[in-house]
Amino acid sequence: MIPRTTIKWQAETWQSSLKSAITSLVELCDVLALDPNQVLSGENSTADFPLKVPREFVNRMEKGNPRDPLLLQVLPVAQELDIHPGYSQDPLKEHAANPIPGLLHKYHGRVLLTVAGSCAINCRYCFRRHFPYQDNNPGRQGWHKALDYIREHDDISEVILSGGDPLLASDSLLAELCQAIADIPHVTILRIHSRLPIVTPSRINDKLLNWLTGTRLQPVVVMHCNHPQEIDTEVGHALQALQQANVTSLNQTVLLRDINDNAGVLAQLSHTLFKHGCLPYYLHQLDPVQGSAHFALEPTRIRALYDALLRQLPGYLVPKLVKEIAGVPYKSPLSVDGIYS
Repeated sequence: MIPRTTIKWQAETWQSSLKSAITSLVELCDVLALDPNQVLSGENSTADFPLKVPREFVNRMEKGNPRDPLLLQVLPVAQELDIHPGYSQDPLKEHAANPIPGLLHKYHGRVLLTVAGSCAINCRYCFRRHFPYQDNNPGRQGWHKALDYIREHDDISEVILSGGDPLLASDSLLAELCQAIADIPHVTILRIHSRLPIVTPSRINDKLLNWLTGTRLQPVVVMHCNHPQEIDTEVGHALQALQQANVTSLNQTVLLRDINDNAGVLAQLSHTLFKHGCLPYYLHQLDPVQGSAHFALEPTRIRALYDALLRQLPGYLVPKLVKEIAGVPYKSPLSVDGIYS
């Protein structure tokens, strides 16, 4: 375990933050001083994928602005119900890489465990918005099967906790699972993919840091931040707490129309992340999940954006531009000269 200063900056517990999340479009309009007629057109799109957003995240939105880049990430819109060719409920064909409940094995040397079936925030572009979490909630007995699978495949050196958001699970469960993974000799890296350090930064507390750094495993946290406006003082504290605990912190961003399709915004995001000890990792082309087509950017636009980003940033602050292609056993890099369609 790595010594560190006890965290004292948190205003409330992460559990109370989740309980107070906004789930009503009417309430969201009221908090943001918006005309309901401007934003209620997407009510029908919440039937299968409800609105959910923590108040800390809402507090970073500009009141009275229906085009706020944080609001647009969580606001249900009528276009989500449109059917587009090439978009599907399982755009990455993950069902084919799901050998046992709760485990995905898509890439050489690493597996992903779907520890939780929900998130603290429902991002409207989520590529797993239609994922069958009800079939991938194995419970404690199921995790034994997943752990047996990892033991039997000695080429697996990294285990990734994902979901949903794995940090919605309790610290006691995560500590138990982390130790069980650490007991498998050929696993050396524990990676966690989570939006919680950004949307509910109080989740990064002493209990979490204790189990995350309390085994021989090398811990990595990959967070998901799309816009510099998402990083306020408390998010900065959370990122710095991870850095002080010697946890490798990386960020992945999804390119989204009208939200971050601006090289200046993306450059500012890289600088802000680095200021708080987090390195830009991936810049993703949108996964073609049904309901998200209105966020997509044309390949020529992506090419121009990335070219501008390369011109503005030093190499260590430039995230890798990638696209995930179903069945390809790695993230496919996209070059400025050869953006895939």
